[in-house]
Amino acid sequence: MILPPVSPPAGNYLACVIIDDMVYVGGHGPIAGSEIIRGKVGADLTLEEAQEAARVTALSILASLKAELGDLDRIERIVKVFGMVNVAPGFNQTPAVLDGCSDLLVKVFGDAGQHTRSAVGLAELPFDIAVEIELTAKLRPDG
Repeated sequence: MILPPVSPPAGNYLACVIIDDMVYVGGHGPIAGSEIIRGKVGADLTLEEAQEAARVTALSILASLKAELGDLDRIERIVKVFGMVNVAPGFNQTPAVLDGCSDLLVKVFGDAGQHTRSAVGLAELPFDIAVEIELTAKLRPDG
């Protein structure tokens, strides 16, 4: 798996915060280097293109986690994913969009990648990105 370069936060906040044995990852978008997937799902993007945007976002999250933790093996379990989808009026398949992220996390972490999840559709996202995803993970006690 090739991770993209870490994208700096777009404002006055941190990409990740560790408290005790939990790591909280702030909102990430579908950014891989200079490539950004933008647009409204259901108008500018198909479901399949939006799922790819969610997968790219998951890779961006993993890049931030690796930069923060030094090693993804420090993650014991993915706990929660919260996904926001930039939707056109009438698009209501937001859970299917987030499968692009969830499927990648399960592929990377196996059973420990299974998580709880919320997926909501919004009228606008920052910079017109297609998806924005937050993640919470539990760290290994020995990490």
